Amino acid sequence: MRTRAWYISIIALCMATLWSCARMGQPDGGWFDETPPHVVRTSPTDQSINVKAKKIVIAFDEGIKLDNASEKVVVSPPQLEVPEIKAQGNRIIVTLLDSLKENTTYTVDFSDAILDNNESNPMGNYTYSFSTGEQIDTMEVSGYVVDASNLEPVKGILVGLYSDITDSAFVSKPLLRVARADSEGHFVIKGVAEGSYRIYALQDMDGDYVFSQKGEMIAFTDEIITPSAYADIRQDTLWSDSLHIKSIDRVGYTHFMPDNIVLKAFNEPLTERYMVKSERNNADRMTFYFSTGDGQLPEIEGLNFDAATALLADATPRADTITYWLRDTTLVNTDTLDLTIRYLATDTLGNLVTQTDTMRMLSRQPYAKRLKERQKKYDTWRKREERKRKRGEPYDSIMPAQKLEFEIQTRGKLEPDRNIVLHSPTPIAAIDTSKIHLYERVDTLWYKSRFRLKPHERTEYIDTIAITRPSPTTLYLQGEWKPGTEYSLEFDSLAIVDIYGTANGKIKHGIIVGAMEDYSSLFFTVEGFAGKNIVVQLLSDRDALVREVATNNGVAQFFYVEPRTYYLRMYEDINGNGQWDTGNYAEHRQAEPVYYYPTKIECRANWDITESWNPTAVAANMQKPKAIIKQKAERKKTIRNRNAARAREKGIDPPSKNK
Repeated sequence: MRTRAWYISIIALCMATLWSCARMGQPDGGWFDETPPHVVRTSPTDQSINVKAKKIVIAFDEGIKLDNASEKVVVSPPQLEVPEIKAQGNRIIVTLLDSLKENTTYTVDFSDAILDNNESNPMGNYTYSFSTGEQIDTMEVSGYVVDASNLEPVKGILVGLYSDITDSAFVSKPLLRVARADSEGHFVIKGVAEGSYRIYALQDMDGDYVFSQKGEMIAFTDEIITPSAYADIRQDTLWSDSLHIKSIDRVGYTHFMPDNIVLKAFNEPLTERYMVKSERNNADRMTFYFSTGDGQLPEIEGLNFDAATALLADATPRADTITYWLRDTTLVNTDTLDLTIRYLATDTLGNLVTQTDTMRMLSRQPYAKRLKERQKKYDTWRKREERKRKRGEPYDSIMPAQKLEFEIQTRGKLEPDRNIVLHSPTPIAAIDTSKIHLYERVDTLWYKSRFRLKPHERTEYIDTIAITRPSPTTLYLQGEWKPGTEYSLEFDSLAIVDIYGTANGKIKHGIIVGAMEDYSSLFFTVEGFAGKNIVVQLLSDRDALVREVATNNGVAQFFYVEPRTYYLRMYEDINGNGQWDTGNYAEHRQAEPVYYYPTKIECRANWDITESWNPTAVAANMQKPKAIIKQKAERKKTIRNRNAARAREKGIDPPSKNK
């Protein structure tokens, strides 16, 4: 017979259990759960051999969850059918849908995706493996993937090995073993057998683990990878809390090599030519966009207008973007223009053939709408002038003609080695330089100063052939700018007239040229590159190009540099065309090498900086300063050590981390 005391003891025990559970992981003065999940069993057993099952069950000592499994969990060899990976209570179940390969080591790399359900304590990097043969492969290779153009880490790109070291493997066979680069571009390929390999990176867009599309970012190297390992010792630091070290232990481990591979990834130049889109957003122009260009303008035939006399082309040098201005205002006021356009396009066999399209270009600014807006402006002007008349003030009876309002682009003080850019909203038809004046101030007097006005020319390269086109809307004004001097740029009326007969009114624009002591100068000697074509670029604190110099004597000089923080980038212009060129796998050509000066450059007024720089002294993944890396490293998942802080508050020792 159960006594009253027995019932009381059972109730007390239950209450104590509930109280303990309620306090666990709760901010009520109890202890937090700071113990990561642990694997208690796996089926098949981890590192088993002769495995035939395609279902893997990993059991833990507590409930778990997966964080971003689709990006973090990688199965190798790569699976053409995406495996099913799900967390259920205290288990992870992985179901492989592809057929298992004979005599092959399989790895399921969870990275840091496994967390407990209670406090999201991370388990840390975990990899499960098994073999379908008599032995399991345990070698590893690791390294980094960076963007060849700017040395940014390439997050999420696949990195894989081939035992077939021929070049054709990358475009004909799936990768043999794979890993995925993390937010720092770091990768570790596990479960590798002894032997010789080629290594590649692939931004796989179609899921076939083969380089099969032009848009896929890739990286390759001619180096033959031979995995190896040796016993090594490292220091493991045990922290009592976030600020205090409890102990530093020397721990033995297996060091796998190579562990310093650096792959520079690039997108191949687009060679397929097709029309991307066409538009007529403004009534006075229509624009055609092509995937790439060969420098040749398309042929246009107007079906309801004469294209030979009606159009003025404004094209990029490569002719991949072409704006056709309508010279005739009658056509500008025509809402629908019908035409045929003939251009070179790539057919299904990869050959350039003549493509003819018939198109109807509709203005997104219909004539009736523009006429209504013009009438509204006229009515506003007329009411304003009528009020002036009634007040007895001077007024106009005829609305003044619209003036050409072009932009004079100057930013603060003008550097003595810079020129002034004039940008017109419409193409320029005529310039009367006798109505343009540049005056220089000497003491209190103004004197005429010489200048030259010329169209802005843009140059691009196709292979090594330079193509230059003038811009019909932009002018350069070159002057003999003297440091510390004030200038006045003045335009009489009718100095510049556009293709519609619109002319400028009187304009007066002040210019102040900075004094010598306002600027800094930079002189960099680039070690090991004398006699080579290099382009050295001065960058802002946002990794944006400020200016650049091309040189072949290994010395880069920047004069009249505004005081601020800068960074430095350089590329080797191997083909001498003055622009950075990407790589091409079929031609076995790497992208032109890019280097970053590893620290920031602080420029001060009236100060010269002279430095030597060896661009190859630091590995490519370590060169770019962290301050300008856009792909920031993800915060590492760690246990938050809140019990240590709570123990200090209570003046007692924190609980053991053993469950």
